[in-house]
Amino acid sequence: MAKKKKKYYTVWKGHHPGVFESWEDCKAQITNFEGAQYKSFEKFDAAKQALKGNYFDYVDKTKSFKSELSSEQLKKIGLPNYNSISVDAAVSGNPGKMEYKGVDTKTKKQLFIQGPFEEGTNNIGEFLAIVHGLALLKKKNSNKIIYTDSKTAMSWVKKKICNTKLERTDKNKSLFELVDRAVNWLKTNSYKTVIVKWETKAWGEIPADFGRK
Repeated sequence: MAKKKKKYYTVWKGHHPGVFESWEDCKAQITNFEGAQYKSFEKFDAAKQALKGNYFDYVDKTKSFKSELSSEQLKKIGLPNYNSISVDAAVSGNPGKMEYKGVDTKTKKQLFIQGPFEEGTNNIGEFLAIVHGLALLKKKNSNKIIYTDSKTAMSWVKKKICNTKLERTDKNKSLFELVDRAVNWLKTNSYKTVIVKWETKAWGEIPADFGRK
């Protein structure tokens, strides 16, 4: 098995800005911090140098993306609607520790983040992220749309179910309590928010991506 490359995490805005050598240390700085700004780097010197600069100077520059689609296909798809929020989930293992978040699609400003939850799955996280986004936008009476890269989660939300095969255990009890709340919200609330599939092949990773690939 190939050894996982070490990453360094720059936190521009968080409880304690700086450069951190593990995701757990980084997450401690950004959890429950509104508008947190952070990014991973493969080299310590690059992360340290980035800290001296502006978050928005680096957010789209640490990864280069070139679509493999034809110019005709790209033209047909068009550009993302930036009057939107983007949601995503990440999981370590299957099942494993899971978390999800939502960001402003244009600025990548973090709007919410939840987790990590024990014994979760990516599909559950994607489902919860969409419902969280729906509730947030309804509360703010916002006309923004929601982007997700999960067709499965979109289907679950449409059907107002969380069709997971994951068994309920003592470890994931709190996670399933959140799932039950999300399903209940869908069944007792109406919303006008449009949920749209993020076109990864055309636009690259969704802005809410956790950057751990």
